[in-house]
Amino acid sequence: MTSVERRTVGSLALLYSFRMLGLFMVLPLLALYVADLPGATPALIGLALGIYGLTQAVLQIPFGWLSDRVGRKPVIVGGLLLFALGSAVAAVSDSVYGVILGRALQGSGAIASTVMALVADLTREEQRTKAMALVGMSIGLSFAVALVMGPVVAGLGGLSAVFWFTVLLSLTGIAIVLFTVPAPPAAGVEHTDVGARAGLIGRSLLDRSLARLNYGVFALHFILMACFLVVPGSLEQLAGVERERHWLVYLPVLLLSIAGMVPLMTLAERGGRPRQMFLLGIGIMAAGVALLGFSATTFMLYAGLWLFFVGFNYLEATLPSLVSKTVFAGGKGTALGVYSTCQFLGAFAGGAVGGWVLQQAGLAVLIEICLGLAALWWILAFPLGRSVVPECSQTQDG
Repeated sequence: MTSVERRTVGSLALLYSFRMLGLFMVLPLLALYVADLPGATPALIGLALGIYGLTQAVLQIPFGWLSDRVGRKPVIVGGLLLFALGSAVAAVSDSVYGVILGRALQGSGAIASTVMALVADLTREEQRTKAMALVGMSIGLSFAVALVMGPVVAGLGGLSAVFWFTVLLSLTGIAIVLFTVPAPPAAGVEHTDVGARAGLIGRSLLDRSLARLNYGVFALHFILMACFLVVPGSLEQLAGVERERHWLVYLPVLLLSIAGMVPLMTLAERGGRPRQMFLLGIGIMAAGVALLGFSATTFMLYAGLWLFFVGFNYLEATLPSLVSKTVFAGGKGTALGVYSTCQFLGAFAGGAVGGWVLQQAGLAVLIEICLGLAALWWILAFPLGRSVVPECSQTQDG
């Protein structure tokens, strides 16, 4: 990469990580702190946890379309301002409904596709895959940092402190966009035929291999959000860990989960067993969910957390690559857009539906639903060896 490309990718990766850090920091906190607010119920707590995914899913494509017409930077700055506004609304809220509104506004700053488009604008074609991978790595790092930092910041000033810190991250992101990221080259407005664009979306939705991967990311993020309706309370009640000290659990679990991922990645990439490791990853995650839901001892709870994060992190890192390898020629951007939408819808459903199920039917039913989603994913993925994993000879990098 040239020095300009390195500066561009570094700046945009930092921007992306700041934004995701703000979203992820509340995951280990919301179920505990919002429960103390007037009017809170498990269903409303779940809605507060997941509603950002709904606004993200709905606005991702419109924001990308707008960035093609008015420019990337104005859209990114506008999205970050919405994110900051939502964070401020949540920070000053004294009811669960205010937190729900704030989280919805946070998600409405749907700039993920625009940021990735700006990465593409400012890097050469031969460096683009590397650039996208570096930005993607920043998301995984943000997730790990957020689970540790969230309880620490909350220990200093409660949930509102986390949201105010997110406002600061948003404003810092705006400064990065305005003063660090180079201006993209001027380009004509894209007048892609609406019918052709709709055709690509339809083809992405109907392609069986892509549909299985889209279902997979939906299920993965449904299960993630559902688990974080349960895990914080279990750490506090079963393990006796004070909420301000939950990071002392998340930090070693996440570090050990990286060690657990290494054999899976090694056997998949060097051992020529990507399909087997993919299926194993689903199984490991499901085993972790079962332990988290039916833990009777602290050891079972910690073992479940470790297994869950080993499987989750491996699958989260693997799925986007599989989409890009499976997609039909010329449809990569559209397919990844549909994939991201399914991911955010899964996060919304996991929070909102998961909270409702927890309130109406209890923990056991919620865990059974998560295990059912994982089992269906395993069944759908099992016969796809040569069409959904890299050992395929018919995949195309469109």
